[in-house]
Amino acid sequence: MSAKQESEKWDLVIQPKRRWFDLHLRDLWRYRNLISLFVKRDFVAFYKQTVLGPLWYIIQPLLITVVFTVVFKKIAGIPTDGVPSFLFYLSGNVAWNYFANCLNQTSNTFVKNAGVFGKVYFPRLTVPFSVVIINLLKFSIQLFLFLGFYVYFIAKGSPIRPTVFVLLLPALIFQMALLGLGAGILISSLTTKYRDLTYVMGFAVQLWMYGSSVIIPASSIPERFQHIYMLNPMASIVEMFRYAFFGVGVMNFTYIVSGWAITCLVLFMGIILFTRIEKSFMDTV
Repeated sequence: MSAKQESEKWDLVIQPKRRWFDLHLRDLWRYRNLISLFVKRDFVAFYKQTVLGPLWYIIQPLLITVVFTVVFKKIAGIPTDGVPSFLFYLSGNVAWNYFANCLNQTSNTFVKNAGVFGKVYFPRLTVPFSVVIINLLKFSIQLFLFLGFYVYFIAKGSPIRPTVFVLLLPALIFQMALLGLGAGILISSLTTKYRDLTYVMGFAVQLWMYGSSVIIPASSIPERFQHIYMLNPMASIVEMFRYAFFGVGVMNFTYIVSGWAITCLVLFMGIILFTRIEKSFMDTV
């Protein structure tokens, strides 16, 4: 090595990723300012030309909750475990919306950002990470909306009380973020080659919602099928979310552990495939 090469010190050396586990996750912290910029950009761009702006964070779950209450409780007569139907569906929507938004918005990372990715280098994972963060802001607003109605119903004498599991709420939010991120980047990697997945996503997410206790509580599922139903990690998350605030729902340590195991597996597979695809995705997008 020459003296000139020895004297040169680079802030960042870009090298091809040759190993499956060559993830360079530390680059996410190094590019934290870029993640903040993406969060600000997406927030401003989405609501720049809207009249109500961030109020849509509140209007959307309220409208969906009213529709669910009328259709599934008043007309279909689906039980809600003794919880006021409005609160039951609002709690499910708040939890589900965070996961679904993370999944939907990260599932087209490569296709949506192909123009930027092809011009300048930065860790590609910064984009889906920024999506998870901005949706966390939306979730926080909707959670406060839910808590407002929750306190109102308690004041009106509804037989609902929080349990000690409400202390695990940060863990539930973290699990939803990891699951949404992992599933989203996994699908994003596959859509670079199989574009049909883009058209299937909307339908698949709707089906996933119906199997995640958002509308039908796990207690209504025959007991012999519950262990299969609860393999869906979002079902265990929604059930635990309701149990934390209402004291009702299917709570089982086995379901919690299996939910976390599947979440970690999906995240691991998503990151591995994402980092492999990002090397050559410009050839297929």
